[in-house]
Amino acid sequence: MTVQPAPQRRTFGPELSVIDGTGSTLSGTRRLTVVLADDHAVVRAGLRSLLGTADWITVVAETTTDGALREAVLNRPDVLILGQWRQPESGAVIGELARSAPDVAVLVFSVAEDDESVFAALRAGAGGYLRNAAERDDILRAICAVSAGWVVLSPHIGARLATLLADSNQRTRPFPELTTREFDVLSLVAAGSSNASIAAELELAPKTISNYLSRIFIKLGVADRANAIVRARDAGLGLKS
Repeated sequence: MTVQPAPQRRTFGPELSVIDGTGSTLSGTRRLTVVLADDHAVVRAGLRSLLGTADWITVVAETTTDGALREAVLNRPDVLILGQWRQPESGAVIGELARSAPDVAVLVFSVAEDDESVFAALRAGAGGYLRNAAERDDILRAICAVSAGWVVLSPHIGARLATLLADSNQRTRPFPELTTREFDVLSLVAAGSSNASIAAELELAPKTISNYLSRIFIKLGVADRANAIVRARDAGLGLKS
């Protein structure tokens, strides 16, 4: 059995682990737009107040979980913050958002920390999962990170990720931890396609493909494209018949 190298990990403060499979760096801040979704008005107000302390973040809309997809598609923010995790509703929102507005990153900010909720969120395509007790600076950094295509996890959640992925090996297809779109991207990468050609074939922006690859690398536990190709081809992807 081949053990793949772990993706690069950087920690910002005690409450945030940022994992990037591309080896790129997270530098500076740019102006970002955010949609807040939570069923409790007091939670939305608290998050809006917190984000208001960062002059580079603009909250363009706030809504309930049921309205999250509508507001995200309408406003096309850089980041959609889901203030709670509800299955199957939250997973359905993320899945449909990946089809309707794939450039919108999703950050789950929830009290639920059980393995089922965390793994379901990552499989659905969430860019990050933070406990709702996270500190202000960690939340702001997480928003910046997921908007750049990084995967963001609370530290204790990140420590359990390897176990979650190992448990997922009871599968009906290779890499069930990947969303359908991530699986499509990995298949094309394994076949030797460049980011530009994948973007053209899937009718997505090149940046979106890069974001998908960052998430694929962390979910597969690989450090770079070459190792992802090895994993994919070992599983039978990208091989000519």
